[in-house]
Amino acid sequence: MTGKKIGFAITGSHCTFAAIVDPLKKLMEGGDTLIPIISASVAGTSTRFGQAEDWREAFEDICRHSVIDSIKGAEEIATNKLDVVVVAPCTGNTLAKLANAITDTPVTMVVKAQLRNEKPVVLAISTNDGLAGNAANIGKLLDKKNVYFVPFSQDNPQEKPRSLVCNMSLLADTIDNAVQGKQIQPILLR
Repeated sequence: MTGKKIGFAITGSHCTFAAIVDPLKKLMEGGDTLIPIISASVAGTSTRFGQAEDWREAFEDICRHSVIDSIKGAEEIATNKLDVVVVAPCTGNTLAKLANAITDTPVTMVVKAQLRNEKPVVLAISTNDGLAGNAANIGKLLDKKNVYFVPFSQDNPQEKPRSLVCNMSLLADTIDNAVQGKQIQPILLR
């Protein structure tokens, strides 16, 4: 399915930013409209993985749309009936907030508004505690109506045994399934 209007929400798993560049470009090349929404961490934190302003510019250049970085802006964009909201990368902190109905960032607001509109949300997790503190939150969200996951697995079982990361190459297929009300399978990868 092409021509979707996608709210693409980006949270502070800074080490994963490079992994979303190609999927963003492919969605744009496929004819989708992407509206980037960023958390405060993305907007204001420079790391060894890049400067905050450089990432902001990159997301705007790829999506050909200004970044939304306010709660008010996020709520307004969701009222335009987005076809789907994608949170990629979705940090453990964001997972916890979504699972417990905490709406205090542009990302959590756009998700809340999307779910209020009975529309799909796709989560592309990247968290060091997915098999620890956030395991319960993942479980809550797996059971939530209109929430879909990009298939995920442990990313480094030997050195980070509780860390989970999604397979970004499955993002487009997950989105296509989600807009049809289906969860791509399998969710858990080996």
